[in-house]
Amino acid sequence: MQKFTISDFNRMFPTEDTCLEWLKDFLYPDGIHCVTCDRVTKHHKVAKRRSYSCDSCGHHVHPMAGTIYHKSSTSLRLWFYATYLMSSSRTGISAKHLERELGVTYKTAWRMFKQIRSMLEEDVTLTGTVEVDETYVGGKERNRHENKRLGGSGRGAGGKTIVGGAVERKGKIVARVIPDIKASTLLPMISAHVLPTSTIYTDELTSYGGIHRIGYYHRRVHHAARVYVDGDAHTNTIEGFWSLIKRSIGGAHHAVSAKYLQTYLNEYTFRWNHREDRQPMFLTMMRQVQKAQLGG
Repeated sequence: MQKFTISDFNRMFPTEDTCLEWLKDFLYPDGIHCVTCDRVTKHHKVAKRRSYSCDSCGHHVHPMAGTIYHKSSTSLRLWFYATYLMSSSRTGISAKHLERELGVTYKTAWRMFKQIRSMLEEDVTLTGTVEVDETYVGGKERNRHENKRLGGSGRGAGGKTIVGGAVERKGKIVARVIPDIKASTLLPMISAHVLPTSTIYTDELTSYGGIHRIGYYHRRVHHAARVYVDGDAHTNTIEGFWSLIKRSIGGAHHAVSAKYLQTYLNEYTFRWNHREDRQPMFLTMMRQVQKAQLGG
């Protein structure tokens, strides 16, 4: 992946107007279709406004409308810089860090954080060789293995939140907050994200016993017997991802509530899934910007 430094950012987005121009060009790559003229027409930037006016009829188009920047009084350049900061760290940054860097209130920084993360949720499908596992985030670590043996329901003992995941070896990953680790929860999660006939590796959790009956080749590693690798059977890849998430949350955020954990997972999985992209992570994130209605 290419590096994208602060100098690159300042050179690409020196002013508020250059940010708005980039957004307009990205959202309307074929030009702006004027709803009044009913055709693509030339538009010019309106002085002191975040809008463009049709040269033929004067109809205004607002590139920020319908995006995560909609009705925000915060500078668009600060929004772009917030995305740059979030993209520049492998382990993520906190809203407090954004507050300090951007010079905004914590409430504004948190809202920006939440809005940017909302762009990063992806519908990922896995195939081939896939590892599946579950983990517990938050609470007291000493309760983790007890939870796993008991099967758990909702939040685990010690205030833990249960997360299920699946990862292609050297490929993409999916991570979802789940209510429990029963077969009725884990097997549908696998079916939703892993293509049939894939090979799935898991540990010995009994809930995974029916994987072969829903169209997959299934192999296990018996962690309880201290067997962690059996030939090519292991879950080391996804366990490494769980370790990354826990270190990141503990280091940058200290704690994450169950209510917002999925948004954090979306950020970490997005970064993982696009780690091999040729363009910088910042531009990959920026290209997730969507507009509800491209009409204006």
